[in-house]
Amino acid sequence: MGAQDDLSASSVLVDPATDLERWRLLDERGRQTWHYLQSDEEIEAWPQTLADRHHLGLPLDLPKYAKPSTPSEAARNALRFFSSFQLPPGNWACEYGGPMFLLPGLVVTWYVTETPISEPIRTEIKRYLYARQHPEDGGWGLHIEGESSVFGTAMNYVVMRILGASEEDPRMVKARGTLHKLGGALQGPHWAKFWLSVLGVMDWSVVNPVPPDLWLMPNWVPFHPWRWWIHMRQVYLPMSYIWSRKFQYPLTPLTRSLRNELFVEPYSSINFASHRNTIASTDNYHPKTAVLRSLNWLLVNVYNPYLRLNFLQKRSEEWAYELIRREDENTEYANLGPVNAPMNLLACYIHDGPDAETVQRHRDRMHDFLWMKHEGMLMNGTNGVQTWDTAFTIQAVTEAGFAEDEEFRPVLRKTLEFLDEQQIREDCPDMDICYRQQRKGAWAFSEKDQGYAVSDTTAEGLKSVLLLQALPGYPKLLSDARLRDTVDTLLTMQNPSGGFASYELQRGSEYMELLNAAEVFGRIMVEYDYPECTTSVVIGLSQFKKYDSSYRADDINRTIERALGYIHHAQRPDGFWYGAWGICFTYATMFATESLKSVGEDYSNSLYARKACEALLRKQRSDGGWGESYKSCEISEWVEHPDGSQVVNTCWALLALMYAECPDGEAIGKGIKLLMERQQSDGSWLQEGIEGVFNKSWQVCISFLFFMISYPNYKYYFPIKTLGIFAKKYRDPMLA
Repeated sequence: MGAQDDLSASSVLVDPATDLERWRLLDERGRQTWHYLQSDEEIEAWPQTLADRHHLGLPLDLPKYAKPSTPSEAARNALRFFSSFQLPPGNWACEYGGPMFLLPGLVVTWYVTETPISEPIRTEIKRYLYARQHPEDGGWGLHIEGESSVFGTAMNYVVMRILGASEEDPRMVKARGTLHKLGGALQGPHWAKFWLSVLGVMDWSVVNPVPPDLWLMPNWVPFHPWRWWIHMRQVYLPMSYIWSRKFQYPLTPLTRSLRNELFVEPYSSINFASHRNTIASTDNYHPKTAVLRSLNWLLVNVYNPYLRLNFLQKRSEEWAYELIRREDENTEYANLGPVNAPMNLLACYIHDGPDAETVQRHRDRMHDFLWMKHEGMLMNGTNGVQTWDTAFTIQAVTEAGFAEDEEFRPVLRKTLEFLDEQQIREDCPDMDICYRQQRKGAWAFSEKDQGYAVSDTTAEGLKSVLLLQALPGYPKLLSDARLRDTVDTLLTMQNPSGGFASYELQRGSEYMELLNAAEVFGRIMVEYDYPECTTSVVIGLSQFKKYDSSYRADDINRTIERALGYIHHAQRPDGFWYGAWGICFTYATMFATESLKSVGEDYSNSLYARKACEALLRKQRSDGGWGESYKSCEISEWVEHPDGSQVVNTCWALLALMYAECPDGEAIGKGIKLLMERQQSDGSWLQEGIEGVFNKSWQVCISFLFFMISYPNYKYYFPIKTLGIFAKKYRDPMLA
């Protein structure tokens, strides 16, 4: 079969697959890992749960309900369904996939550190990547809905080969043909060249400099790495150490073959140094600036050969490794995310040796990022969504009016226990030395070990605890002192603009983007304000004011006032707010109108709330719903979803209208009817379009790449919340 043949021929191929009945999800105080049971004795000792089966797409033995006639009945059925998958610590699990550039870093690291890969994991990663090949050209993009790119295709091709796929498999031939059409692996961006040099498939001279020496600069230097966005600096840190050490795995029969497969020219003829800035147009979303190209030239031709003396190299490597060590210890080796975690593993392997405890702990933690589903095994965008989902579930159930229902009280008690367990109780040791933000009293997005305070997760956690602990019959697990710790940390996170970023204050100028070397991501060098983070903090602090009006009242009032100024300013002329972390205008507008409501602004007295309602009503579809494509994020203009109304977008729009006290009850009722019509007989909703976004600043127009990410639990708790609030607000009318 030639490279031009259609992939439909692959349908006759039957790939090996594991027995899905043997997979189990283990949740240890929020840490989630998948395990494959080999023996019948193991299966008998560890039965598969409903949650396991749900995540694996296996049949469920759950009740079927008659079609509900009222919104409250529909919400109750949905809550019964969703409650079935609560895990023992009190949280829920889910896929957090979408990006297609995460697995390559992990699998390459496994290969070069000679970490054993179990056959079930090997089999299921291959199965997932085959399932996610582009249906026409056989390549891979940067996210599951993206077009094929050199980065995605070259690196996932390498993963497949490491895991045992044959270069003669028709699907691999197709992928290789697409890669060659794009110019071959030499056309890949910086990250691809880095990993291929580690693997020994490229020469290190193809990689633009990543000097750890920058960490030795005084902190007052305006472009010191401590001023960069946390994700950027925690990737740069181990990458710089590995680059400086020029670690390269010895040539093997596989990597020798890859040297022939990945390039359009003979390997022996390639002058790698001349291709440091070579990149395909498909991958060059953020071209290197003239400033960066000039600096790279100076580093390559002047600094490295003449000025970077051995003692300076050694000192910079030692300090970079010390910062890596602190990151590992501050996160219990979970690390910030799935990009820097494999790099930290490799850095420890180089520095400490293959049998070191640091290496063993990293190897164990890599499994936190792996997720098993019906298509195979993927790599999540973090080590989970545990705290985020749990906080929103509490709010949904409480605001829908079910928290005092005896049927659901046990569910809610466990969610409160989970937030109690997951609150971060101390700051990082020597946090100024390792450049960490205050975090005492905060919550991480996933779980406590990861340990990075996130502004909106912390605010939503605060609101959720306050809502639940105010109700009769719920224990007061979080004391006033601990809630005040939360407020103290939130008050440290406001930027001069009045807005809130994600993890930290904005520490550097936007001019730092002149040094952005990532090529596939824009506006990643420093933190930016986000409407959703800012609105969440306003909501959380407003809720706290009702509970404890005396604590730091002036500080809280000033913070809210400044944040409202930012929120008002961030509203677009068309009435929407732009969503940086969800799709897109419906998402951010929901948060914005709730924050306005929390300070007394609604349709009756606020131009901002009225404009938001008018914008949403203009986009309501004839069936009563709303549907946004991820391309809304891409071009910063509303783009209708090609599949029509989406349940999650519809919920966000309806919540926004109800928060704003929109007087058009008929329009809201039409949307509620659509939610009820889409509900399945077991109380669930089917998965529709992808829901989330990562790395997209609201100020950006159309020139930068972002990637989409899945939040599959949104389709459960947001309908519960929407239907429940509607039922309370409109006296639960008969809509069937």
